[in-house]
Amino acid sequence: MRRLGGLLAAGLLLAVLVGGSAIGVGGQPARPAAAHPGKATYTQYCATCHGDTGQGDGPGAAALPIKPPPFTDGRLMNPLPDDFLFKVVGEGAGSVGLAPQMPAFRPPLTDRQIRDVIGYVRTFAQPPYQPPPPAAAVVPWAPPPAQPIEFSHVVHAGSFGIDCQYCHADARRSIYAGLPSVERCMGCHKIVAAQGNPQIQRLQEHWNTKQPIAWVRIHKVPGYVYFPHKRHIAAKLVCQECHGPVERMQRVAQVSPLSMGWCVECHARKQGPLDCVICHH
Repeated sequence: MRRLGGLLAAGLLLAVLVGGSAIGVGGQPARPAAAHPGKATYTQYCATCHGDTGQGDGPGAAALPIKPPPFTDGRLMNPLPDDFLFKVVGEGAGSVGLAPQMPAFRPPLTDRQIRDVIGYVRTFAQPPYQPPPPAAAVVPWAPPPAQPIEFSHVVHAGSFGIDCQYCHADARRSIYAGLPSVERCMGCHKIVAAQGNPQIQRLQEHWNTKQPIAWVRIHKVPGYVYFPHKRHIAAKLVCQECHGPVERMQRVAQVSPLSMGWCVECHARKQGPLDCVICHH
């Protein structure tokens, strides 16, 4: 993943999210902005806050506690998948843990109008939006659990490119990957979206009361299995090998069986040790 430089700029995104480019939704060539089918809908429903050119400088944005993001910043906008943006527009920014100052727009907008708006907004991005190659759908083994704070991996790991080990810092030095402390989260959120987002306010409450966040565990192997994260990190195994494309998951779910056969198959493929005592001792 990308480096953390520019993390403070992340605050620009913690409002309403939609992307930007010269390529349309689904990889289709975008029409010129002036003739784009999403322009009229954008002008009527979005430009008041987001501005005519997507700079986040519309007259309605002045009083908002969290300013709309500049759709022109392709570094942040381009990694956001269409389905994420569709949810933001259709169900409101609060549905993905962002500031609820942007309401749901379905209705009055139809699904087609929302897709057209997303396509039009993507024409603003610099560098231009390039649709990613087709990817297999993420199929969870079980529904992703609701967490005490709606933490978006799409935003943090996808758009901002925060490295997994920045939050899960124990993975390279311990058996367990670990979870970020409230202090680690507040390192950014003392400034980023400090007001106006109920999810960040929950984080601040934990900080003020010195109470850890009771995150719901997702991945677990049986107690008789020894699985050291640090050895797998040292072997240059990327986190997505076991945990799936978390940067495309709003809520993380288990996507691998974590069974003995699955582990043995991976060890055989990557020429890892196959002795029983490696995992059972």
